[in-house]
Amino acid sequence: EEETKTTKSKKKSTAGAASMFQASGDKDKDKDKDKKTKKKGKFTSNADSESEKEEKSKKKKGKGKKKKERSPSPEIEFDNLEKFVMEPAPQGVTVKCRVTRDQRGMDKSLYPLYYLHLDNEKKTFLLAGRKRKKSTTSNYLISIDATDLSRGGENFVGKLRSNLMGTKFTVFDNALNPERALPDMSNARQELAGIIYETNVLGIKGPRRMTIIIPGMNKDNERVPLRPRNECDGLLIRHQNRRMENLIELHNKTPVWNEETASHVLNFNGRVTQASIKNFQIVHNKDLDYIVMQFGRIADDIFTLDYNYPLCAVQAFAIALSSFDGKIACE
Repeated sequence: EEETKTTKSKKKSTAGAASMFQASGDKDKDKDKDKKTKKKGKFTSNADSESEKEEKSKKKKGKGKKKKERSPSPEIEFDNLEKFVMEPAPQGVTVKCRVTRDQRGMDKSLYPLYYLHLDNEKKTFLLAGRKRKKSTTSNYLISIDATDLSRGGENFVGKLRSNLMGTKFTVFDNALNPERALPDMSNARQELAGIIYETNVLGIKGPRRMTIIIPGMNKDNERVPLRPRNECDGLLIRHQNRRMENLIELHNKTPVWNEETASHVLNFNGRVTQASIKNFQIVHNKDLDYIVMQFGRIADDIFTLDYNYPLCAVQAFAIALSSFDGKIACE
């Protein structure tokens, strides 16, 4: 009986998740349906997660070794890597990955290489990223080939670009700059995400605060394409002017202060083992238990990155890369 209950609640919570990320145009049509499913889904998923936490804590107590705590990624297979890294995670599946940072060599301390692999036995390679040299602002190239990180290469799938302060970032796919695109914008680049780090004006030490803006999803659970004609029509400006049609706003989950350890704490369910200012979880305000993405340190240059629907690998990896970038105003 218990098993059937949990599978039912999972279905409901994923249905709730799907409606949370739907583009505003499609949402209105489905509002009545959503109200019913959301209320049920919310309640059951909460209960579900608490029972899961209890089970996990029991399991953890019995285990002495740290390594076994981290559960590997569910079997994820794909034929086309470029297609996979651009598609949203399947609903109800957490894609578990690892980010490794390579700082060896003269210029790698300034321009490290970053790799994203599936956290499975095969350690399947997904993406590589590197900061571009001679750029006025931070600019990262993202590629599906670990050895080819050139802008003109055919393996280039996206890029991450920051503002001068290093507090706001935009993620693009690999299509053309709107100035060079066709008049109908059909081959112009899409904006996949906007990332905002709240400036720490007072210099108070504490957890970073970040906001993520992503395009909404349509009824077929596909990303609504966003191809701005110019800078003034991009994700960040739309968000600034509260023009949120077809956009979704996410935030990092606020850590809880722990008196015993005198530190801010988040529950990563054994996936993160080291304290770091870079550890974070991304959630939607409507359901703080649904972790859209989590990222955290497990060794000096190794991090776990887990993402869920509606994010794709390129969006999640770019968000992680932005957290590595030195932010003068945020520290």
